[in-house]
Amino acid sequence: MNDLDALLTPEGRALLHEVRDTAPADELAVATRLRREHPADLVSAALGQARLRQRAAAKFAAEDAQRMFFTPNGVEQSTRATVAGHRARRFQELGVTSVADLCCGIGGDAIALARAGIRVLAVDRDPLTAAVARANADALGLAELIEVREADVTEVDVSSYDAVFVDPARRGGRGRIFDPEAYSPPLSWAVRTALAAPRAALKVAPGIPHEAVPAEAEAEWISDGGDVKEAVLWFGTDPGAVRATLLPGPRTLLSRGLPDPEVRSVGRYLYEPDGAVIRAHLVAEVAEEVGGGLVDETIAYVTSDELRPTGYASAYEITDQLHFSVKRLKALLREREVGVLTVKKRGSAVEPEELRRKVKPQGPNAATVFLTRVAGAPTMLIGRPAQRGASWGTRG
Repeated sequence: MNDLDALLTPEGRALLHEVRDTAPADELAVATRLRREHPADLVSAALGQARLRQRAAAKFAAEDAQRMFFTPNGVEQSTRATVAGHRARRFQELGVTSVADLCCGIGGDAIALARAGIRVLAVDRDPLTAAVARANADALGLAELIEVREADVTEVDVSSYDAVFVDPARRGGRGRIFDPEAYSPPLSWAVRTALAAPRAALKVAPGIPHEAVPAEAEAEWISDGGDVKEAVLWFGTDPGAVRATLLPGPRTLLSRGLPDPEVRSVGRYLYEPDGAVIRAHLVAEVAEEVGGGLVDETIAYVTSDELRPTGYASAYEITDQLHFSVKRLKALLREREVGVLTVKKRGSAVEPEELRRKVKPQGPNAATVFLTRVAGAPTMLIGRPAQRGASWGTRG
């Protein structure tokens, strides 16, 4: 708290501006110079905040990150701005004008909601975290729309708000928490709170079992740039619905309740569904879209003889299908002069880096190898990102 208060003073803000672009290798020299004119604790706080802002630029727009304030946990656990923006737009489209943001952290979601024109009550029980959220609302000119309150979220009256958003803490002293009832607050409390509100969204880990999703909720899995970021349970929308949302876009794939795709032989093309699609159990929807089937009943790779456009999977042209053999793969890559090798795995115990070391790729060409199972057998599929009209190599 003392560090934050000091950084909010004119002297602290001036120091933050001065050290904003300091590289880690230069910190000692910069600190030594600045301590001649400023208190040592303030210099250390400014340099620490500069490091956090540099890290936060991966989640927030660089312009925002350089104006905001962070804690180490806040940088690690805050919602990526693109994901928070998507959620805020959904609330906006639902006609929501006010949201109680419970377990608000440093205010990432509150900022996105306020920028969508939604009035926010942001609540966190940690004094420093609440203070940082308040400082961020002020720094971004959103203080009129964001009220920050330091309180236990289980004791806050949210009945006057159109919607509730709950982001329970999913990390403890020993790392990630996988049991939803060990969240803080527990998922059961969050669900009861959501059911009492006109609209609600609960942020949960993307690995939440489908059977743990309440019948009253819509489940949405979200990826950003191909990385699965979170799952959200929506209440007051479409109970039982399942969707995968891919950012940027957004592109949203809705469940149609299709049966599992049939297993078939590997065709000319392999489709790798986005992680959000896989988590949402929507591989069947992708298979139908591309006219394909699975390479194995337990593997989420779709294969087809046709190259069809889809926004929910990456397509590869397969040139070779081999039983797993490092020796055969090494010989093939040497023959093709492959020096840039991308290794993907699903259903294989082989580590990509280990394989790359063994085959020692060399040459001007690039290829992708999939370590997987086909009809239960360990298999290597070799190819490259699909392009219409392009073909090279032979199937073996």
